[in-house]
Amino acid sequence: MQSTMTFLLDGILQTIDFSKEHFLTPTTTVLNYLRTLPRHKGVKEGCAEGDCGACTVVIGELQNSGTIQYRSVDSCLVFLPMLHGKQLITVEDLKTQAGELHPVQEAMVETDGSQCGYCTPGFIMSMFSLYKNFNRPSREQVDDALTGNLCRCTGYRPIVEAAAQSCVHDSRDHFTKEEPKIIDLLKSINRESIDIQTNRQRYRKPASLSEVISLKHQYPDVLVISGATDIALRVTKRHEVLEDILDISDLDDLKEITDTDETLSLGAGASLNSIKEGVKKSFPALYDMLTVFGSQQIRNLATLGGNLGTASPIGDTLPVLIAYGARIVLESLNGQREIPLDQFIVGYRKTLRKPDELITKIVLPKFPNGAVIRSYKVSKRKDLDISTVSGGFRVELNGRKEVKEIILAYGGMAERTKRAHAAEKFLKGKIWKRDIVEEAMPMIDADFSPISDARAGAGFRSVAARNLLLKFWSETQ
Repeated sequence: MQSTMTFLLDGILQTIDFSKEHFLTPTTTVLNYLRTLPRHKGVKEGCAEGDCGACTVVIGELQNSGTIQYRSVDSCLVFLPMLHGKQLITVEDLKTQAGELHPVQEAMVETDGSQCGYCTPGFIMSMFSLYKNFNRPSREQVDDALTGNLCRCTGYRPIVEAAAQSCVHDSRDHFTKEEPKIIDLLKSINRESIDIQTNRQRYRKPASLSEVISLKHQYPDVLVISGATDIALRVTKRHEVLEDILDISDLDDLKEITDTDETLSLGAGASLNSIKEGVKKSFPALYDMLTVFGSQQIRNLATLGGNLGTASPIGDTLPVLIAYGARIVLESLNGQREIPLDQFIVGYRKTLRKPDELITKIVLPKFPNGAVIRSYKVSKRKDLDISTVSGGFRVELNGRKEVKEIILAYGGMAERTKRAHAAEKFLKGKIWKRDIVEEAMPMIDADFSPISDARAGAGFRSVAARNLLLKFWSETQ
């Protein structure tokens, strides 16, 4: 057990002892930490909630294969101890010692991709992550990499051009030459559990799942974080002091994705981006929803366990996971138990999880080819927006085109994500045709009482929910 954290910055191991660094706390964000350093002012605060990308940095993480994985993240959502054992890369690190610009920086200059420059470092770091992960990326991959970065004056065309132009390469990046040294430094960092205590806070980061389960039993009210993309807002927007934190973000046991003939098992701590690639073939409706979930910076941090555990009434992944018949696996010292997702959430941000239990995995059964499953998201803009209404639907027909099984799950329509049971009951056993579906559409109102808020009125939500059912029918024809 250690009370300090160590990470790599500027090619040097940095160790922070929170008992001595009085201006830092365990919930100081990486953004605010960097802004205290004289040589790292490129990172900016725009929104402090992961929406603008001005604070984008890249984290290098040592993999079991001995290579480094590079991920762009919003530094305003990352607590300092989450960096333990990792490499932190900022825009200032991209130049060579000889002062040469990185290829993504050169391309930004050549295409006139920067005007006021406030957002430029964030764009550069998103492009650097793209550069490290793709050679000759498609337009879709470029757009996805830049979705989490907001530009208010330049316009995106030259920035997109710079990304596409610079990411055609032959490993001329000086970081590639430095990687053996970086790997050795990362390997030298002590990986045992961390227990940080200050006058007002305690931050534990266990090294094993068994230790997490034991601590959850001892301290059932401890605040569990993994990606912290939701919890971090309590610090950055509400200025709360989080007194007791259990950080499970580095547990490999919670990141495993296991594919069998019958099921796909998703570790609750796997990032949404890693899940996105893992479900593209077998679970395309979930893949479609994840492509419009937040941004790449958010998905590189956010986890499925966190998205389900918060029990948000909107939670984009919940309706489609219900449509897929997902099951939640909960673990405690008393063992494991499984609960169907459509029974797991029982009220507004309330679930069946007991205080000493931890969500460890989500299990998706594989359906026969006859099942049609779709996911839908209605929002004010396509990318980086909260759903106004979301839907996850599944229908199975028999040989006479009668509805054998149907699930109509909605988010944004009630105090929790739930199914339209009245419409499902009416449709089951009937011919799957337009006039029958239109007859079922008003029945959706029986199970929901939507509210009016900043995103939409209750009337709009009701109409949208009905129309999603008709859209689903039309896509099965």
